[in-house]
Amino acid sequence: MDSKGQTSAEFILLFGGIMVVVLLVIYMYNNYVSDLSGEISSKEVKEFNSQLNSLERYFE
Repeated sequence: MDSKGQTSAEFILLFGGIMVVVLLVIYMYNNYVSDLSGEISSKEVKEFNSQLNSLERYFE
């Protein structure tokens, strides 16, 4: 009987450890995506706006 309780406790600890790792990965991925989106938006939006402004002379 005691070994069943130990096995259950080990599975709970293993599951808890996996959850901690998953939460850390999600947190780091969220920071990465947030930084990346800010970088993309500022660079690509400026380039897109400049290309639109250069096309403006054809529609005046």
